[in-house]
Amino acid sequence: MDQRGSLQKAIATAKGVDSKSITPEMMAEFKTAVVRVLTPHASAILLDPEYGLGAAKARASNAGLLLAYEESGYDNTKPGRLPDLLPHVSVKRIVDWGADAVKILIYYTPFDEQQINDIKHAFIERIGAECETHQIPFFLEFVGYDPKGGNEKGLEFAKIKPQVVTASMREFSKPQYHVDVLKVEVPVNAEFVEGSSVYKGERAYTRTEALNHFREAAAVAAKPFIYLSAGVGNKQFVESLNMAKEAGTDFSGVLCGRATWKDGMPIYATKGVKALEEWLATEGVKNINAVNDALTGATPWAKKLGIAAGA
Repeated sequence: MDQRGSLQKAIATAKGVDSKSITPEMMAEFKTAVVRVLTPHASAILLDPEYGLGAAKARASNAGLLLAYEESGYDNTKPGRLPDLLPHVSVKRIVDWGADAVKILIYYTPFDEQQINDIKHAFIERIGAECETHQIPFFLEFVGYDPKGGNEKGLEFAKIKPQVVTASMREFSKPQYHVDVLKVEVPVNAEFVEGSSVYKGERAYTRTEALNHFREAAAVAAKPFIYLSAGVGNKQFVESLNMAKEAGTDFSGVLCGRATWKDGMPIYATKGVKALEEWLATEGVKNINAVNDALTGATPWAKKLGIAAGA
């Protein structure tokens, strides 16, 4: 629930207003509703320090807290989707705010120029060292993209997505980054997997090929990894998790948001917070339970590392 710019735009679009009309108070109100209703069904909640610190206090007692450290979006004045950190935040402050882990998102592809990726490698090395100093777990999320500006939801990107995801998992498993958990995209787009429940008619891979892509990506991960939903709907995400399970991958869970609550955005925009809470208590809980049910094949993070859970 650390979405900022994208959440603001989505609520504004549903209301038919400019995104500047969506106030910080409205952002916090939406986040607090999601936190209050859904965290009883989750092991943790990911929030941002900009709008989410108040919402964090509404979480269920069973739920841990992860806080984002990066600026929303990326620098679009330069090539390479370069990341930046929130200027008023540090790992020490995240620790002081009571978080259990630090989360960073970067846009990454092995197909970008070496000098751009070198900047990103150094960026992650610095954050890893900061987390190591303060002894707080570091969750790194990387989202693939086409450096030539192609459509990341289209067929052509779907064909290279397995390479993008696998190379990213291999790179950030290296010890110099001090990453504790890799937050990764599923290595295929289920809409282009022939025979999947969400297949749209254009094939990028057979189901056998898709399952092999899951296995190949998992094989290069030297760290525990969890899957992100990348903004897809609940049905597509659950289908992807079922493929991960069928492939026998040793993923350790998920960190997903919009796959559980995104259909609540227009409800909040048009009917207000009470209507949102009612929707979350029914459809939102149904969505998160569908994800939880798909996690029966997940592997505990400690087992991935070959250590005892209490170590």
